[in-house]
Amino acid sequence: MTALQRRALRPAAVALATWAAAGLTTSAPDVAGFSVVGAVAAVLCAVVFVRGRHPVFGIAAVALACAAAAGCSVAAAAPTRAQIAALQVEGGRQLAVDLTVVGHVSGSADGGAWFDAVASRVAAGTLTVTGAIPSRVGVDASSRAAVAASGLGSEIHLTGRAIPASPGERAILVLRAQEIIDAPPPEGIWAWFEALRDGLVASTRGLPQPGAGLVPGLAVGDTSSLDPATDAAMTASSLSHLTAVSGANCALVVGAAFVLLAAVGAPRWLRVVGASGVLTGFVALVTPEPSVVRAATMAAIALLAVVLGRPAAGVAVLSGAVTALMIADPWLSTSLGFALSAAATAALLVLARPLARGLERWMPRALALALAVPTAAQLACGPLIVLIDPHVPLLGITANLVADPAAAPATIAGVLACIAPFPWLRDGLSALAWIPAAWIAAVAHTTSGIGAQKLPWPDGAFGAALLTAVSAAIAVALIRPTRVRRVTALSTVIVAVTAGLIAGHTTLRTVAGPLTVPTTWDVAMCDVGQGDATLWRSGRAVALVDTGPEPERLTQCLQTFGVEHLDLVVLTHFDLDHIGGSAAVIGRATLVLHGPVDVPEDQRLLDRFAAAGAQLQQATTGTTGMVGETRWQALGPAPRDEPGNGASVALDVVGPDFPRTVLLGDLGADAQAALLRRVEVPRVDVVKVSHHGSADQDPELYRRLHPVVGLIGVGAQNRYGHPTVTLLSTLAALGVVVGRTDTDGDLAVSMSEGSLMLWRARPPG
Repeated sequence: MTALQRRALRPAAVALATWAAAGLTTSAPDVAGFSVVGAVAAVLCAVVFVRGRHPVFGIAAVALACAAAAGCSVAAAAPTRAQIAALQVEGGRQLAVDLTVVGHVSGSADGGAWFDAVASRVAAGTLTVTGAIPSRVGVDASSRAAVAASGLGSEIHLTGRAIPASPGERAILVLRAQEIIDAPPPEGIWAWFEALRDGLVASTRGLPQPGAGLVPGLAVGDTSSLDPATDAAMTASSLSHLTAVSGANCALVVGAAFVLLAAVGAPRWLRVVGASGVLTGFVALVTPEPSVVRAATMAAIALLAVVLGRPAAGVAVLSGAVTALMIADPWLSTSLGFALSAAATAALLVLARPLARGLERWMPRALALALAVPTAAQLACGPLIVLIDPHVPLLGITANLVADPAAAPATIAGVLACIAPFPWLRDGLSALAWIPAAWIAAVAHTTSGIGAQKLPWPDGAFGAALLTAVSAAIAVALIRPTRVRRVTALSTVIVAVTAGLIAGHTTLRTVAGPLTVPTTWDVAMCDVGQGDATLWRSGRAVALVDTGPEPERLTQCLQTFGVEHLDLVVLTHFDLDHIGGSAAVIGRATLVLHGPVDVPEDQRLLDRFAAAGAQLQQATTGTTGMVGETRWQALGPAPRDEPGNGASVALDVVGPDFPRTVLLGDLGADAQAALLRRVEVPRVDVVKVSHHGSADQDPELYRRLHPVVGLIGVGAQNRYGHPTVTLLSTLAALGVVVGRTDTDGDLAVSMSEGSLMLWRARPPG
């Protein structure tokens, strides 16, 4: 390590200490004492340093002073928090609020929206608090249209009730709006920027999807026209940073400005000034909310370090920026987005070049450098990402390597289209941006479609620590430092063992698993835990009834049975254990058959299917259709049935050389008895047992059906006692062969020459 590199570690230590102090003080109820203690300790360390000139005490003095400053920033907000608390906001009291929007009005999963704002006046009855009060405001789906025209700079007047804010939250006031009194569009320069963004979105509407929806996201971070399937594919393939305004977007724009100014012979100082102006304008264009400002700061630091060729100096600048940001905004300490941004920038500065030198042993230098950048980012950010998504994208580096070359032309052309003064020029540039954007979308869909690329990983702190150790071992094994040969050897062993385990696990999921499944299966039940997901097949046509509680397990099951496209998806009702895995099949279904819709969230799920290309049809008694050569008919619900278990879609499926099958959803005893009164129940070969084998069953229905095989979708050691002894006794008395996913795993039924075979992934005993 050189002297310059050692000196660069000093500000890094200060940054880490300030970060830790910011995290502590934002979550502590009283920080005044901490700030005083830190300041006193800083003075003492400074005195010792002046007398002895030992660098450790100098670093400690600066670190403690910065930590105390972060605490002071938190303490400065305490009086305002106390004033807001005095309004008894947590008691559900109605508040009248005047505020200014300072961030995107972003849609939420429930159809409403959330946005960051600064409140200037908060009134509760005769009590009023004024000032600059950081706030976060939510509006429900019914009020979403009222703020549709609002944007950065809009001054909104509303009434609402407060939601308790956690101590570690930046927003002093978290508000759920009740009545939007006035929500005008932005004015002045903010209105101009809003018009530019709207113009870009409008110019892409005539272009083919999914590339069209990706252009505004790549250029200015506007994902409003991005279809849900592509959004999910970008996330699954580790490309979501391209559709958010990240350091990569900022670096591309500033880099283009540098190159352009250099091409016309501008001196270095003019290039720096010009690129800084471009960065400032870009931040204003994409809205200077906190996340964008942080991304721009990190991009500027990383680009400066790369241009100067001084990674050690870059670390010092990065550390100084982190320290300053933590003092100015201590609540960043608990922001995962900020941690990812800082980790990616640090990896680019510290890890990318050593990795490139290590990779040069096996490949050309240019390819090694191109591969080193996404590898460094993946190794640094993976342990943080696994905290929110316990999966490791095995093809994430490859996807970035293939997609990243298209990001620069798409972003630059999109930004130029956004600011183009003439509509014909804007449309032409949008069309140019669409070409690389379509390539990125194709990479995302292709990568996400390979189910094996998402490796399940332990979640929580243990999973993050484990992935940190593996990432460090990979880095050491690739770099192969000669001074620590034993560490290098140990890291190589760890990487080899990890690769072997991953290869074995992937083989079981993608090769060995499907090879054990009978190729002639007609009906299959997926082991998705405490939930239902049942398949049937006729020729090449496949139907899925319910999706289980989570997409990962459904994806694995579809992979096991070799299913890629679904001609029919049936959502029997909208309980989570029947629809929770829908994300795995959105964009893969031709027709979605569903039961009665209850709450707005149900309709929004159906809208996501429709936006991804599926047709929607509500089932009632007598509704019928074809899947291959099989005909399905709905036995229920009746037209006026209230949503819920009793209104589950029940199906009767028949076809040539196909085991007649009835699927009962979650019908209870009363609903089963009503079904018997409503339709003539046939004798069947297979029954999908209702409600995971609960005791709420009508034995008469099973006597009428008299199935040969009963399939029960149920989770191991579930807390409901499913399947119950009563239900199992009823089936046993009828001589039914029972398959249950909690003990048998995936199940498959095949018919050959009139006889049935039940296959179990885990044979009994």
